[in-house]
Amino acid sequence: DNGYTTHAAFFDYDNDGDLDLYVLTDAITSFPGMYREKIRDGSSLSTGRLYRNEWDDRLKHAVFTNVSRQAGITTEGYGLGVNICDINRDGYKDIYVSNDFASNDLLWINTPLPGGGRGFTDQADRYFKHLSNSAMGNDVTDLNNDGLADVVVLDMMPGLNGRKKSLVGPNNYQNYVNSARYGYIYEYPRNTVQLNQGMAPPAPEGGAFRSDNVAPPSGAGGAGRGASVVFSEIGLLAGIAATDWSWSPLVADFDHDGYRDLIVTNGFPKDVTDRDFIMYRAQSSTIASKTMMLDEIPEVKLRSYVYRNRGADAWSNPPADGRSGVFEDVTEAWGITQPSFSNGAAYADLDRDGDLDYVVNNINDSAFVYRNNQIERGKGGHYLRIQFRGEGKNLQGVGAIVELRYGGGPGAPQTQFYEHSLYRGYLSTQEPIAHFGLGKTLVVDEVKITWVGGRQQLLRNVQADQVLMVEMKNATNPSTPTPPLVEGAGGGIFRDVTASLNLTYIHDEPDFVDFNVQKLLPHKFSQYGPSLAVGDANGDGLDDVFLGGARRKRGTWLWQRADGTFREEPFSADPDGEAKQSEDAGTLLFDADGDQDLDLYIVSGGAELRAGSPTYQDRLYLNDGTGRFARDSLALPRFLKSGSCVKAADFDRDGDLDLFIGGRVVPERYPEPASCFLLRNDSRKGTPKFTDVTVQLAPGLQNLGLVCDALWTDLDNDGWPDLMLAGEWMPLTLFKNGKGRFIPNSQFSIPNSEGWWNSLSAGDFDRDGDVDYLAGNLGLNTFNRATTTEPIRVYAKDFDKNGSYDAIPTVYFPTETGQRREVTFHGRDDLIKQMIGIRGRFPLFRDFANATMETLIPPDDRKDALVREANYLYSAYVENLGDGTFTLHPLPLAAQVAPVFGIVTDDFDADGNLDALLVGNDFGNEVLSGRQDALNGLLLRGDGRGGFTPLTIQQSGFYVPGDAKGLAKLAGPKGEYRLLATQNRGSLRAFEIPKPARLLRLQPTDVVADLTYADGKHRREELPYGSSFYSQSGRWLRMPGDVKRVDVTDSRGKRRVL
Repeated sequence: DNGYTTHAAFFDYDNDGDLDLYVLTDAITSFPGMYREKIRDGSSLSTGRLYRNEWDDRLKHAVFTNVSRQAGITTEGYGLGVNICDINRDGYKDIYVSNDFASNDLLWINTPLPGGGRGFTDQADRYFKHLSNSAMGNDVTDLNNDGLADVVVLDMMPGLNGRKKSLVGPNNYQNYVNSARYGYIYEYPRNTVQLNQGMAPPAPEGGAFRSDNVAPPSGAGGAGRGASVVFSEIGLLAGIAATDWSWSPLVADFDHDGYRDLIVTNGFPKDVTDRDFIMYRAQSSTIASKTMMLDEIPEVKLRSYVYRNRGADAWSNPPADGRSGVFEDVTEAWGITQPSFSNGAAYADLDRDGDLDYVVNNINDSAFVYRNNQIERGKGGHYLRIQFRGEGKNLQGVGAIVELRYGGGPGAPQTQFYEHSLYRGYLSTQEPIAHFGLGKTLVVDEVKITWVGGRQQLLRNVQADQVLMVEMKNATNPSTPTPPLVEGAGGGIFRDVTASLNLTYIHDEPDFVDFNVQKLLPHKFSQYGPSLAVGDANGDGLDDVFLGGARRKRGTWLWQRADGTFREEPFSADPDGEAKQSEDAGTLLFDADGDQDLDLYIVSGGAELRAGSPTYQDRLYLNDGTGRFARDSLALPRFLKSGSCVKAADFDRDGDLDLFIGGRVVPERYPEPASCFLLRNDSRKGTPKFTDVTVQLAPGLQNLGLVCDALWTDLDNDGWPDLMLAGEWMPLTLFKNGKGRFIPNSQFSIPNSEGWWNSLSAGDFDRDGDVDYLAGNLGLNTFNRATTTEPIRVYAKDFDKNGSYDAIPTVYFPTETGQRREVTFHGRDDLIKQMIGIRGRFPLFRDFANATMETLIPPDDRKDALVREANYLYSAYVENLGDGTFTLHPLPLAAQVAPVFGIVTDDFDADGNLDALLVGNDFGNEVLSGRQDALNGLLLRGDGRGGFTPLTIQQSGFYVPGDAKGLAKLAGPKGEYRLLATQNRGSLRAFEIPKPARLLRLQPTDVVADLTYADGKHRREELPYGSSFYSQSGRWLRMPGDVKRVDVTDSRGKRRVL
């Protein structure tokens, strides 16, 4: 083998008892970062190779045969890291390869070949939604002790602001376009942590599944693709995304607390990515000698990063300070502080005292050997080390899997999982011993060993603080089949019924690049659809569905048939193609004209056109009673604003439905506050008319902010609907209804709640008789961490006086001085795009890197600037204390991995307590951080006291992995409880609770239901027209079996008992 080899890994890929060989390669060719068609036929010099171990009886030794082509190892990649793991737990070893430059990482899944034997297919695109860009070393192991292997991959994003601003180039949206064009997985220049969520639910037979570069459910990917595992990338949430020019990640329990820690090597003798050097080279390459050029390249001599895993609570609950990650930086405390050009690294118990020591290889320097002193100092917990004695030609038992179970209290045992692979990090091999920290545990209840080939052995009551030798000769074939990858698989609360309901709708939206208009936007405004509204639109007693259309795309009707399936029909009342310039935002089905059928209101939103364009006029379509609609252009007042939501309530209690319209953005002038509108229903004798009464009755809605969602809700149980608003750069804002008027004194906000709020939903989560709320926010899986003392901000005005509105986002980053200070989020090149004068003021990147906010935006320029800030980014449970005040409680960590949009609250598991179902993600996020895509749909089980427990995908059966926006419930023809979830540029998904339920149909003016249970407890449930982001559910109430009485109250206070 004369290839460009970087690493080699021995493993048994065909389970025949001997060790085969994978050879990792990195053959740098011209322009390795250039997008082009991938070479998949094995002809590239930079293609890994697989050698099968074949014993030769004549030669009396092994012979390795290159079987790369017949095994399917034919896709190129600039390989820097390799890990052998059974990622899908099917009993055969897979290969994870981390690749530098534009080449995607490879996940070679071990699959049977048609003619017999084993081969591999690259399924990285099914398992991962995005990857690291310049991927270096990797490690695959269990980070959170859930028994599933997670993936850590390193990149080059600096952690300190000076280095960040000197290294990071301009954002380039064209990379998104090229990734889609050439079939690449999206990549971002930072470390990634792929958290394993277990096996995807089974695919619905025959169901269309598409979600814009997101893997389908298991079995829906075509022949030979098989089941897939779901991963959520949480490197930013974990707090380890930025460790500079990094090489080797090693994950192991160095402090013996039972959770694995992380040490990262980094540094490079010649920083060819330094932006000033790149600029110098471009200007001087024709006149400067190579020696002169080399002398100008700065070095990157850095200390390694050391992170302590904060353990069980950190993996369950978000940090109280809003800033910390799951991992804590303990570099100083643990003493690994020497700067170097560190590359390869290995751990081993060199002094045989029971803890792991650490060895680092340095370029142009001596190696570092770090002795772990915790046991000598009496600070370490207990441990267990396991050595393997295999059989035949695999004497070290390479590939064996170890599972530990111990302690943790009744019903909550602690588990640990480890796969015996020696090849971890970068160019490195680890000691052939499995090492476990145990904390205070002295006896491990169970140690289960699964050897390659499937034989197992179970040891009980194993003493801690020893090196345990396990021998394959003592293993036997298991008497029961291997359990599913995650407990609860196949028995979820929901089941996907998309295919059986004949739902083939896929949202389509032309790509509009908002960042070409205002260069420093944090996200798009043109990519939030589709909205959905549920109601009986044709009068046949069945719930139908309207889905809003993007610009140049009609909306869509889904008409429910008597058998529960749906017929799809374009919304003919709207034009199509170029004639439809409006972007449908929020939609609402309600009786506008009092003729007892449902009419349709569509908010015009987005930011594709200039402010004041006629296409921003909202639209009202009247129903003739049979589902045929015609636009009424006279019923609405004229306001040409880009809106977000429409929500209905009888705010003046006169018996008809009035409207709130949320203002989302002023195009080309983000983040200038937009106005909202209060429209009073003044329809008479079948003639619809809505009057803008904002100035007279709710003046506080003018120029209020960037509103994303609203909720009509009775905050104080006085029978008058109040208004709760959520928005970007806004606190949770409430307007008290003073008997039909929202006077200025009625407006108040929840203290310290300035966030990037997306959605609202109501429910009595603590069963105290008043209504609490869930509020979807940005979450914590972002560079934009915010606290009350370190908020994120945006400064806005025409700073350079060129006629364009400049918005400059800022964030607190750590600096080289050891202090955290406010700096621009974006780098020099991106600010130059927005304000060309930055180039002259800061000719060098290092000048810009050292700039303060005072030099970047002088005080005189800030005097009349708009400044908005956010200090609270958790998605939260908003507890109503019953006295007009509220307390925010962050939702569990699983709800903080991405922005939350659609929310439906109900007692899904029929235990008497309200649960919450969430969808989210934002694929239109700014390019440096990349798509926020870690949420796959989430069911939070309520405990009736305001607490929530996240269920796994397998336990819930709910899987919506795309750019999910709307979520609404609808009833089947026989009372089936169903839910619909929309995905931007993705397929509509439908789910059903298999268990039967009683559904109570509501009257048009019903506003609240009080449920009395058999145990005497009560729960209050509001019945809104529209709830959560771009969503309206069907008007019915699910009746749990132990509910004995329901009191329903209408908008005028009339009560009836059911």
